[in-house]
Amino acid sequence: MEVKINPSWRKHLAKEFEQPYFAELAAFVKKEYLNGAVYPAPKNIFRAFDLCPFEKVKVIILGQDPYHGERQANGLAFAVDKNVKFPPSLQNIFKEIENDIGSVAARESQVSIKEDGDLSRWAKQGVLLLNATLTVRAHVAGSHQERGWELFTDAAIRALSDEREHLVFMLWGNYAKAKGAHIDRIKHLVLEAPHPSPFSAASGFFGCKHFSKANEYLAEQGEEPIDWL
Repeated sequence: MEVKINPSWRKHLAKEFEQPYFAELAAFVKKEYLNGAVYPAPKNIFRAFDLCPFEKVKVIILGQDPYHGERQANGLAFAVDKNVKFPPSLQNIFKEIENDIGSVAARESQVSIKEDGDLSRWAKQGVLLLNATLTVRAHVAGSHQERGWELFTDAAIRALSDEREHLVFMLWGNYAKAKGAHIDRIKHLVLEAPHPSPFSAASGFFGCKHFSKANEYLAEQGEEPIDWL
């Protein structure tokens, strides 16, 4: 089947589109959109890939599902559209950035965390904001799990691990850690912490300093650090 996705990713994931599971997944997702509200909008299903071509990826942040509330999911893990209230996990991500690097940057140049949660500014710098499941039924968390998306996103992670070098993988929470279990930790930097959810952020996400650690690693590899602010 024909899937609209960034050409650089199509080259590495072409075999997935021909697999029986993907045909079944596509049929399921199409039916779901016809039967009711599903997030994100169809044009944004592969937005994480479209904004961050395969060769440009520097950092991978793994999420689980898109947000299932109205006007929240925009195709990027943990992100919301501009002028949408930050969900609690995103609030905590920004708190950690502020504590990790924001306070230093503010003292040096009077900058602060951006006021929108779109995060496309990260994606365009090489941050792949990838949910394990790329769609969800409105107001039903996990409703599109175990339909095939996980196989597809596993293939994307495997391609990055096998075919690229010196990437940073941020794995937050047990689900992300399990999904990233097969990443080559000799070729790449893998950072693990509890999930930024209010239920677990205080157990080690706060203070993990993943954002400064990622930038230090990128600089060591001769790569431009990410502007997280």
